Amino acid sequence: MASRPVRAGGTVSWSIASGRSGSTVSAWLTVSPCSPGAVVTGPGPTVGTRRRPAGLRTTGLRGVGTGRHNGRMPTIVFLHAHPDDEASQTSGSMARAVDEGHRVVVVFATRGDHGEAPDDLAPGETVVQRRRTEAEASAAAIGLHRVAWLGYVDSGMTGWDQNSHEGAFTAAPLDEAAARFAALLDEEDAEIAVGYDWHGGYGHPDHVQVHRVLHRGADLAARRPRVLESTMNRDAMRRFADAARAAGAAEEEGFDPDQPMDDGNPLGEPESAISWRVDVSPWLERRRAALEAHRSQTTDVGMMLSMPPEVFAAFFGHEHYIEPGAAPGMVDGWPFGA
Repeated sequence: MASRPVRAGGTVSWSIASGRSGSTVSAWLTVSPCSPGAVVTGPGPTVGTRRRPAGLRTTGLRGVGTGRHNGRMPTIVFLHAHPDDEASQTSGSMARAVDEGHRVVVVFATRGDHGEAPDDLAPGETVVQRRRTEAEASAAAIGLHRVAWLGYVDSGMTGWDQNSHEGAFTAAPLDEAAARFAALLDEEDAEIAVGYDWHGGYGHPDHVQVHRVLHRGADLAARRPRVLESTMNRDAMRRFADAARAAGAAEEEGFDPDQPMDDGNPLGEPESAISWRVDVSPWLERRRAALEAHRSQTTDVGMMLSMPPEVFAAFFGHEHYIEPGAAPGMVDGWPFGA
């Protein structure tokens, strides 16, 4: 991981390189200088259909979540592949939804087994235990009402032997994993379910499986929720890269969002495929706090936290969602309203 600023023509360009589990991603951002500005998990619901089939290995630690569900706003369940994905991808929308009175639940498909092992692990403490603790702290920072786990093992990157290991999420029978997720949707009487786009943003096998489980789980739920897919705006990333080159970045240092990612496809989706762009800039402090909770993951999260405030704001100020079946065209708005 490396990051360094380059000043050119009154702007600040920041080169960022990071890698998750051996993959490498770099990004150039160019922004105008500006002043810095802008678990424990909660209990299950008190209303709605409750269904927990035998053998469902989900957990929900009780006692956290600072937000109050007003009972009138929809319950939203976010499905993420690993601890820290919620912080980097959807924490702004989560925080806003909590503040507006929604009940907001995060479900982790895996334990994040292949994350980085921090130097300060206590005797007997495992990476999985640390990542669970960090996920709970992130949920508390956002204000989430509940954290749940589908109980699968991190599958690793495309082509790793771990893809086929016992318990690996990507190797799980789809209907089995989807039934676990559907049980949580029913227990929460969820009105909205959120996962990832068709290739999980960048092709990680667990992210791709989240997409499948999201849609199949929604089909299996007693009341089918509205479905949204978190994605990354490839065109916006390209504009960042173009601006960086215009500001003097070397061609070989720039990030090409059209280059093959883990599955051979480019990053995220083009704006033409995106339904919603959500301004989460008022919740950047909560986004940063959620990332801070995952500080043990120094390559990815450490890179994000090293961004100067103006770069962090440019990179994390918006979140993007696809709504299957929606009219074409990206709308600036809020897809989680009543």
